[in-house]
Amino acid sequence: MDSVNESLFDSAMSRYKSGADASEVIKDFVSITNAAPNQSSGWTCLSWLQLLCDQQYEALKSARIAVKLNAQDPQSRINLSVALLETNSKGVREHIEFVKRALLLVPELQEELKESIEDGLNRKPNWDALKKIQVWLDL
Repeated sequence: MDSVNESLFDSAMSRYKSGADASEVIKDFVSITNAAPNQSSGWTCLSWLQLLCDQQYEALKSARIAVKLNAQDPQSRINLSVALLETNSKGVREHIEFVKRALLLVPELQEELKESIEDGLNRKPNWDALKKIQVWLDL
């Protein structure tokens, strides 16, 4: 990621973490992924924002790209699992099992993923697919 794109990424993340609505930040992540299509972090964030904005099929596509670019990232696997559930698609179990193994190998990931899920549920309280993931991962 070049310095301009990195700056846009940091700025967009900061706005999101400060409470900006997902719909206000999503355009930035579309720009980020267009400018740096091989950076998984941009796709992971974009898929999360798309899920928050009820753009399930777009999120499914973005999450698949994120996982393809970085298969080791538990957050992109969670996003993909949520998108699969939201679109009634198959394949959720393999991603949940991967995240469970990752949590056993790297326990410090648990707090980060727990915060992410809590953020999602604060922003979208009736998010049934995310609640299922939360229960399956025991977070």
